[in-house]
Amino acid sequence: MFRIEHDTATGEVKEIPLTAIEIKEIEKLQKEKIKNLETIQAEAEAKETAKADLLAKLGITAEEAKLLLS
Repeated sequence: MFRIEHDTATGEVKEIPLTAIEIKEIEKLQKEKIKNLETIQAEAEAKETAKADLLAKLGITAEEAKLLLS
């Protein structure tokens, strides 16, 4: 893996190899982001399921619920 540095004054572009510590930090951050996204997705799915269950109990569609609330 490389870090790219671009000197806009000279137009020079450098590829600088990352150290093992930098690579581990990037991997750690990626794992945390994936975990956060999975949590957000699970919460959204649970909310959608709860909404569908409530609409089924009421015997109405989502469109009908919107009409009632407007």
